[in-house]
Amino acid sequence: MSPVGGESGNREAELIIDLGIWNRQTKLGYTFSSSTIFKLPNGADRSPDVAWIQRERWENLTCEQRRKFPPIAPDFVIELRSATDQLEPLRQKMLEYLDAGVKLGWLINPQQQQVEIYHLQKPVELQHLPTELSGEDILPGFRLNLLLF
Repeated sequence: MSPVGGESGNREAELIIDLGIWNRQTKLGYTFSSSTIFKLPNGADRSPDVAWIQRERWENLTCEQRRKFPPIAPDFVIELRSATDQLEPLRQKMLEYLDAGVKLGWLINPQQQQVEIYHLQKPVELQHLPTELSGEDILPGFRLNLLLF
């Protein structure tokens, strides 16, 4: 993905901060930025805008695997649509994440003020103008306030 503009960059940073604060409090896993490339089981290299991996899964990787592009699919991902992103490639990327084993994914689309929620083995859920998203049982207790987006 190419670099994003100021608004998208700020929104992405706010997402990472919110998830990171929750994660520091719960110590349940590890949070990653869009600079992290994950090697998915299908061989694809992907870098979600925000990613999270359960502690035990991450710590089962070798030190060498953690240092390089980790050969693991995150448990949770967020893709934030920027003004120049086409929606369909992002949707395809979200489906690829699910195929790789991601348990929960959010495609946040500020341009249309909607969020697409992706779950393993469930249809995509579309929410218009949500004010809050729940991390459900994947991120217990995590709530994302969307009033900033």
